[in-house]
Amino acid sequence: MRLHFLASQNRHVEQFTVVVRNVPHVSGHSISDTVNNFFQTNHPNHYNGQQAVYNANKYSKLVGKRERLQNWLDYNQLKFERHPYKRPITKTGFLGLWGTRVDSVEYYKQQMKELDKRIALERQRVLKDPKSIMPVAFVSFNSRWGAAVCAQTQQSRNPTLWLTHWAPEPRDVYWQNLAIPFVSLSIRKLIVSLTVFALVFFYMIPIAFVQSLANLEGLEKVAPFLRPVIELADWVRLVTNLSATPIEKAINLSPTQKKFIKSFLQGFLPGLALKIFLYILPTVMMILSKIEGHIALSTLERRASAKYYYFMLVNVFLGSIAAGTAFEQLDSFLHQSPTQIPRTIGVSIPMKATFFITYIMVDGWAGIASEILRLKPLVIFHLKNLFLVKTERDREQAMNPGSVDFPETLPSLQLYFLLGIVYSVVTPILLPFILVFFAFAYFIYRHQVINVYNQQYESGAAFWPHVHSRIIASLLISQLLLLGLLSTKKAANSTPLLVALPILTLTFHKYCKNRFEPAFRKYPLEEAMAKDTMEQTTEPDLNIKAYLADAYLHPIFQSFEEEELVEVRVDKSQTHIPGSSDSEVSSPSPSHYAYHYEVQPPPHYVHHYHEAEP
Repeated sequence: MRLHFLASQNRHVEQFTVVVRNVPHVSGHSISDTVNNFFQTNHPNHYNGQQAVYNANKYSKLVGKRERLQNWLDYNQLKFERHPYKRPITKTGFLGLWGTRVDSVEYYKQQMKELDKRIALERQRVLKDPKSIMPVAFVSFNSRWGAAVCAQTQQSRNPTLWLTHWAPEPRDVYWQNLAIPFVSLSIRKLIVSLTVFALVFFYMIPIAFVQSLANLEGLEKVAPFLRPVIELADWVRLVTNLSATPIEKAINLSPTQKKFIKSFLQGFLPGLALKIFLYILPTVMMILSKIEGHIALSTLERRASAKYYYFMLVNVFLGSIAAGTAFEQLDSFLHQSPTQIPRTIGVSIPMKATFFITYIMVDGWAGIASEILRLKPLVIFHLKNLFLVKTERDREQAMNPGSVDFPETLPSLQLYFLLGIVYSVVTPILLPFILVFFAFAYFIYRHQVINVYNQQYESGAAFWPHVHSRIIASLLISQLLLLGLLSTKKAANSTPLLVALPILTLTFHKYCKNRFEPAFRKYPLEEAMAKDTMEQTTEPDLNIKAYLADAYLHPIFQSFEEEELVEVRVDKSQTHIPGSSDSEVSSPSPSHYAYHYEVQPPPHYVHHYHEAEP
């Protein structure tokens, strides 16, 4: 299906472009010279040109600061227009809370004037300093076949140099990570891996405490001092410190009512507290993925999704099952052999069915309802509108619906699939809740993707290999836990016959991995040649240089003057190439890629484009 999609896909710039990282420094040559000479030598018939990346971190920060000042200036000018008899006043101290009182309009005009001078100096530094060029480039080819050969082969005898990969589409590029060195990438991934491990491990402490609330009797035995908290009437007396008052009489509940409220506390509050714990996790995982140094937004979201799924698997699923009866089974957990762990967890699974049913309703059903109602974006919009929105541009940014939150949505769906697979045999009463959730999720997310969200990028189903692997993992977990559960029943003698299930599942996974995964990792040369041949037949006059010239030109160039654009498009150490290439290099970007950098601050890197010698 993916190959069919790629074969039927229209022409896009990423089909002809490769990103090259860890370009070696050659004495006496610029990075652009080195890249140009290397690819003209090793890919002479297909090399088209290259765009180098400039480090403009400081420049980007200054531009972002200027945009904020411009917002404040617009806001105060609008305020003065509404009330011309009263000049707006601000304080020069931190956040306008203290300092000298000055005229707001004149103050922000003066601040912008001084900042414009700093921006002009920094712009010239970016243009003139050869050290601002990073050892990374977007290299374009005149055919898909040439790009496929370059992206899928080793370019140098040193495997750590000239690292080539398919370039993400321009909307998918995460510019800030392009300049991270190769050695730094390895160190970053090691540190992030250790951090994720520690995060998963230490998060078990609050998760275990929350899940212990689902067994109040056991908690009361271990901690008798919590009995006033568990007993509702005593808890209210403890809080209110009242005796024989109308309030106390009002809470003098019958045993049936107390039992109902205690059941509510056991079933509802643990799931709600767990949801609060998990709320901040996707953001943390995305930050960690950015630290790893991935250069595509789609890759960042896949990695963050994987981290969040592992966290939910260990803490929400396995942690909930183990911690729910930890007080009663503490001795066995500490002294049993590792081979007995599946059996112990298998025994605990049916005991947690009620909790997971409640969790599905609280997190799943309520989450789907809030998704269609968009309560969370509505609250966030009104908070922004109340505290942050100063101009119409700010209001448009606050109203942006964004795209699907893959790092949070995908792991949640995969967790519910795991719950359905595990409990389909052990406690089938859970299945209707899962089916209702997936039915609503299908229709609601289909509606949201089509009618609400803005598509941020097109990855061509690049998430599917990870989803498939987790489906297989869910099957294996359910089979192993079923083995552990049946080993405690009268069917223990037949349990060894079920060993064939994990073996067959792993065999099927290996077959799928060998048969289908290459379609997600590589682009067949046969397909590339077929598309190139068909394009040459249907569009013989296509100017591929003009089409690719500005494809990966960074949006930060939009603030540059035209003469500066010409200066950075051609490397300063190179002789200007006369002829038709002038018009080709200056041609506009393809219309099917739209950037909206008024919504977010300008990124940190600018590009330089240099065409291959004719």
